[in-house]
Amino acid sequence: MTEVEIGKVTEFFARPVVAGIQLTGELKQHELLRIKGHTTNIEVVAESIQIDHIDVAEGKPGDSIGIKVPDRVRAGDTVYRVIP
Repeated sequence: MTEVEIGKVTEFFARPVVAGIQLTGELKQHELLRIKGHTTNIEVVAESIQIDHIDVAEGKPGDSIGIKVPDRVRAGDTVYRVIP
């Protein structure tokens, strides 16, 4: 599997468990992501993507998005799209 960098985590919200991500690449709903950092290494499927609390089907470079994550992530963690 190949990983392509598509953004950085900018914020983490504990309730609901959501990561704020600044995109440098494209992201579509249902794509597999890997979030890596100093103490972070998780995979998550982007089931829903939100921009300003509105559901969208995809995010483009420059967008600030929110996605639900299964565990804590940290500002500065790198977000990769996993390509099978």
